[in-house]
Amino acid sequence: MSAIQPSGSSPAAPARRRLLRVAGGLVLGAGLLAGGAWAGLHHLRANAPPAPQVKVSAEVVDREGRLLRPFALPDGRWRLAATAEDVDPRLITMILAYEDRRFQQHGGVDALALLRAAGQAAGSRRVVSGGSTLTMQVARLTLPPRPRTLAAKLAQMRRALELEAHLSKPEILGLYLTLAPYGGNIEGVRAAALTYFGKEPRRLTLGEAALLVALPQAPETRRPDRFPARARAARDRVLDRLLSQGLLVADEVRVAKAEPVPTARRSLPQLAPHLAEQMVAERPDLSRHLSTLDAPLQEKLEELVRERTRALGRGLSSAVVVMDNDSAEVRAYVASADFLDKERAGAVDLARAVRSPGSTLKPFIYALAFEDGIAHPETLIEDRPARFGGWRPENFDRSFQGTLSVRKALQLSLNVPAVRLLDAVGPQRLATRLQQAGARLELPPGAAPALPMGLGGVGIRLVDLTMLYGALARGGEAHPLVFRREGGAVSAPRRSRLVDQVAAWYVGQCLLGTPAPENALGGRIAFKTGTSYGYRDSWAMGFDGRRTVGVWVGRPDGQAVPDLTGRAAAAPLLFDAFARIVRTPAGLGPAPRGAVMAANARLPVPQRHFGRTRQEQPLQVVYPPDGARVSGAEAETLALKVDGGTFPLTLLMDGRPVAQVEDRRTLFWTPQGRGFARLTVIDAVGLSDSVTVRVE
Repeated sequence: MSAIQPSGSSPAAPARRRLLRVAGGLVLGAGLLAGGAWAGLHHLRANAPPAPQVKVSAEVVDREGRLLRPFALPDGRWRLAATAEDVDPRLITMILAYEDRRFQQHGGVDALALLRAAGQAAGSRRVVSGGSTLTMQVARLTLPPRPRTLAAKLAQMRRALELEAHLSKPEILGLYLTLAPYGGNIEGVRAAALTYFGKEPRRLTLGEAALLVALPQAPETRRPDRFPARARAARDRVLDRLLSQGLLVADEVRVAKAEPVPTARRSLPQLAPHLAEQMVAERPDLSRHLSTLDAPLQEKLEELVRERTRALGRGLSSAVVVMDNDSAEVRAYVASADFLDKERAGAVDLARAVRSPGSTLKPFIYALAFEDGIAHPETLIEDRPARFGGWRPENFDRSFQGTLSVRKALQLSLNVPAVRLLDAVGPQRLATRLQQAGARLELPPGAAPALPMGLGGVGIRLVDLTMLYGALARGGEAHPLVFRREGGAVSAPRRSRLVDQVAAWYVGQCLLGTPAPENALGGRIAFKTGTSYGYRDSWAMGFDGRRTVGVWVGRPDGQAVPDLTGRAAAAPLLFDAFARIVRTPAGLGPAPRGAVMAANARLPVPQRHFGRTRQEQPLQVVYPPDGARVSGAEAETLALKVDGGTFPLTLLMDGRPVAQVEDRRTLFWTPQGRGFARLTVIDAVGLSDSVTVRVE
């Protein structure tokens, strides 16, 4: 009878042969080390290729290193860089005790572990352990994938020796913590802890640490989100082994086994997603981007903006920027109501969208007037109908306040006084100052700065407005916003003078008196609201002694929203944001040298009353309006009402005098028939104004 048994007669024969080959390989590997081939090993290490360059997920962190948003690798894997310092020390102890007890002693391959693994395989007729060290596991994870054969095992040993030649033990451990598989597209302990526990692995419970030790052994079959029972069993085996080794005590093991195993994956952090995307796009060469943001504040304000914007209605969104006055560092950057809300165009960065600023540029007009000395907060100014060329600005409520102080005119955001002051200081000069400070202004192609820019006739971004208001809070000195910290420190930003210190302080004191929105406490924040033409944009910009906050509310597509005003929509959000930043806003500081604290009667005579400006016409026909239709009783005798001018006043119809008055500002005209008539009023010094009416 033949001693050779047919190959199909015993199904266990191939398995036994594979087992013998593995066991033989383990013995061979151990023999190479234990047999004294050190000269060859020395040559291998001396000629080892460089250590592998591991590609990790880009991540944006806050000023304290807290994760704001990570980015997946191009193939979809989440692999966050990790070192022993990033991980709970107990987890490191458990990994070494479970995976590689002689990690600190061996040179990459543990001969004793290989011999033990070979003996276990021969004795139990199955592979109990492969004898792999942590360095060998790192070698396997950095080499191209290949079947688990003897040749693959020897290649891992060789690569492990090469790694030990180039890297320190902490560096090798860091590679394991970064590369260890945890199921699906999750690699490394940080990505695993965030995915399964919703937190960084710096502080873990005993049960959580044991699960992170167990999963890399069979990451796909032990995934807790798919196989929670297997994950629990593997975790408990880790706890039992560490108990048998004396590293744990029975009571804490019992408590750890009672911990629930997560059954679902969590989303990774996604704070400040718009800014994070921009920072990564600016520096794609970096894997870790250190921002100036404050993660807890960012999270609070994102929640606030999401909640408040939803209450405003469908299609609306909001943006909020918070800046530190001293350093110009941005502490929070909420660029939309909800990054994932497609209905609100959440992915659009609305903090950098060009919008009409409404009245929010008025404080800078007043600041230039204060700087020039042509006005003081207590200077009296006229809020009456006025014409500038062919333009007649009106107030928001279409009424006029008459004579009032400059302070009050700014607090009430009156349009005519602001335009009068802008006419005096010059729109080009205002635009130049704002641009020199770093603000980007958008005008129609070929257009030059003109008076309407003071009421919103220009485009600007929320980030630029926040920077400009921060300059007012800082005494007139403008700093570009700082978003990135290099090497843990902020480089000194470029500085430019927007307005002088006294002018900035005057504006701040005026804005402190702006009437607060409903249910808010006034007098603590210097703030200004704005509403663009057609109710498309609403703004609220404010500052105290430490922080500047900018708020925009509107539709991302620029559509009009009836009754959407800065006071009703943006100002409450501004005050809520300040409430989440500080309990009590900081004061604006004492008056700088040169500030004049005096009532109107004690001001120098030229500053007591602001006079007329270059383009303003003091004589104006206020009724009927230009283009009016006249019928009925008015067609018999029409009363023209005039504002301003020096008596006597003369009325001309199509160039012919028809009436004159010596002591009143109402002239009467009797039409001679139907049709168009041009009516002109001329005063004693030659000033005139005209309207065209149609008599029906």
